[in-house]
Amino acid sequence: MNKNRTSSNVAVIAIFFAVMLIIHLLSSFIFNLWPVPIKPTIVHIPVIIASIVYGPRIGAILGGLMGLISVVNNSIILLPTSYLFSPFVEHGNLNSLIVALVPRILIGVFPYFVYKLLKNNVGLILAGAVGSATNTVFVLTGIFVFFASVYGGNIQAMLASIVSANSIIELIISAALTAVIVPRLLKLKK
Repeated sequence: MNKNRTSSNVAVIAIFFAVMLIIHLLSSFIFNLWPVPIKPTIVHIPVIIASIVYGPRIGAILGGLMGLISVVNNSIILLPTSYLFSPFVEHGNLNSLIVALVPRILIGVFPYFVYKLLKNNVGLILAGAVGSATNTVFVLTGIFVFFASVYGGNIQAMLASIVSANSIIELIISAALTAVIVPRLLKLKK
């Protein structure tokens, strides 16, 4: 019985991770062609959904995998902010791993408990929003705590630009897709 459950969990993680990789690759391609400055992160949505449907353990594993995607991506594709998420680039250090991994792991935990507390459609919307906000708040807090000195203490300008439109759009998309997809997956799971 335990062996079947473990195999089932591995399959669920593999499927959701494959979806995350596809979303990452497609969104990277599309948003590079996107003519507007708003480029929302949507890779966290499968983490939120898996957390609610399959529990915080699977959600946390997928969140950790999301963090690894971020580390690898920022180690290979160098941007001015790559050091925030990769210890393998200039100015990056072990704190980069904390910023890349911890918030993403928490994305896989918080939505589960929000939904379990409310167990209704409002709970789904709120869980999706909390998952997205978890990413934004913890990543930005990590950046502020660990990397404020890199910009000569003036990191507030960079943080303000990230918080503006991107985080609001991400929150809305996460809440809407969570409310639409989770009920269907919960029916399939039964």
